[in-house]
Amino acid sequence: MMAKLEALRETLRGYERVVIAFSGGVDSAFLLKVAADTLGEHCHAVTAVSETMARSEIADTVALAAELGLGARHHVVESHELERPGFAANPTHRCALCKTELMDVAQPIASELGAAVALGTNVDDLGDVRPGITAALARGAKMPLVDAGLTKPEVRALSRELGLRTWDKPQLACLSSRFPYGTQITSDRLRRVDAFEDGLRALGFRQLRVRFHDTIARLELDSAELAEIVERREAVVALGKQLGFTYVAVDLAGFRSGSLNEVLPAEALIQLRPGRAS
Repeated sequence: MMAKLEALRETLRGYERVVIAFSGGVDSAFLLKVAADTLGEHCHAVTAVSETMARSEIADTVALAAELGLGARHHVVESHELERPGFAANPTHRCALCKTELMDVAQPIASELGAAVALGTNVDDLGDVRPGITAALARGAKMPLVDAGLTKPEVRALSRELGLRTWDKPQLACLSSRFPYGTQITSDRLRRVDAFEDGLRALGFRQLRVRFHDTIARLELDSAELAEIVERREAVVALGKQLGFTYVAVDLAGFRSGSLNEVLPAEALIQLRPGRAS
């Protein structure tokens, strides 16, 4: 694992200058920490803020960048996924449209600095349905964690070793991932899902998703928390109804990343994996 960390540093040195696409999650925080330590003032970060980003994450991302000493080298810019043609209709290649928007806002900053744009993609991500990876690579993005062979557990372990408070942070994802493919994504629906997840976290739940199914909110939580949410069902249901959901359902299968891909046919899953056309 330490050899992989040194390989990552060597890869970053080869870039000379880098702009990290920084979402505040485990992977991008780790990559930013190593890049900042390795390249110093030649390391910048860009955070694309839009309606698809959880409100609570915006302030935390700014705080994290400050903790890592980025200062003015942290560029917080607006992105507009919902305005990109086709995105709001939520097609199966939605993530490709999102990453294209990200690269559109990150590349001008990188070009001005003569830097590469690097994503916090790890090796484990390559086995998932991630059309966004393919789109970002097509636009010149780098994946130094992949080049170093780092997996998600290794990123968490090294983050802890480096003193990053994000080492055990729950998995994050764009709020658009809460909507089944083909379900229209709107500003209001994003706000409701975000507020419901914030409310659940305020009740003490950590790893969770609120999946939007029109009048139904389907809650995915870590299996260890399923019993607790039943005990607190009155507060949870009240919160859901306050946010406009008629029904609040708990998914007994628990939290799993990319659960909305489970309904896609095998052919579509193959087509949407990294390295395939999206």
